Amino acid sequence: MTGRLFGTDGVRGLANRDLTVELALQLATAAAQVLNNPDNGRQRPLAVVGNDSRASGDFLEAAIVAGLTSSGVDVLRVGTLPTPGVAYFVATMNADFGVMLSASHNPMPDNGIKFFARGGYKLSDKTEDAIEAKMGKTRERPVGDKVGRVTTDTEAVQKYTDHLVSTIPRRLDGLRVVVDCANGAASEVAPLALKDAGANVIAINNHPSG
Repeated sequence: MTGRLFGTDGVRGLANRDLTVELALQLATAAAQVLNNPDNGRQRPLAVVGNDSRASGDFLEAAIVAGLTSSGVDVLRVGTLPTPGVAYFVATMNADFGVMLSASHNPMPDNGIKFFARGGYKLSDKTEDAIEAKMGKTRERPVGDKVGRVTTDTEAVQKYTDHLVSTIPRRLDGLRVVVDCANGAASEVAPLALKDAGANVIAINNHPSG
């Protein structure tokens, strides 16, 4: 990658060629310095990390988590969710920031790293530039109990589904719905939300194999 790393929606590229483990690690450590909120009332900052179903998401998420925790940030992993799901958890958990591994509509071999500010909002260009400016710079590394810890919310899908169902104005009882999940990030959430809202759901391509 050349020029400005951040595009209109995060950092994207061909995974393992443009978007490498090394780049993901640098982005995570830089973001930890810029997006840290020292007045959050916690012992350490908290970041929410989620992914879509791309195979490259596994190694990129590992790099992001390593970069964050080695920078003293606690990580809450929410697994495979649509991008708005990560923003939702950033807001509801009062997290300092969030990271979503997804390239949206890009071809499967691509991937992307999208950051959310506190409250689940998109970063400003100024904040993205500040993250880029920190990349590769020498920093003091935390040690002992100051390094970050990793937890996984195994109920994240149901929690986000409950939120989605709570937003609809009326039940879907009596409706028969076919949903094509494209084996993507909403493969579990979409059918579950429609079912919990009362619909008779026929889900296809709902196996997020990467």
